[in-house]
Amino acid sequence: MTQYRLNSLEVGKNYKANELDSFVSTTDVVVLSNNESQLFTEAEREYKVVDSFEGFFEHSSDDGEKYFREKKAYIVEKV
Repeated sequence: MTQYRLNSLEVGKNYKANELDSFVSTTDVVVLSNNESQLFTEAEREYKVVDSFEGFFEHSSDDGEKYFREKKAYIVEKV
């Protein structure tokens, strides 16, 4: 399998599912998709990066608090 070695994703650009798969496998990021759990099921399907964030809030079920996580997050949608 070809290695894509993406270092980041660019808002407004399209990527194939196999490129996103490789990126997520080698980078500490969060990817949110309108294709839900099927994001990586079709390697050639394209997704557009519609937004990115430097972090997000996450609720802890352990102590009930909300914490800001400094972790790059991307929103992608099927093209």
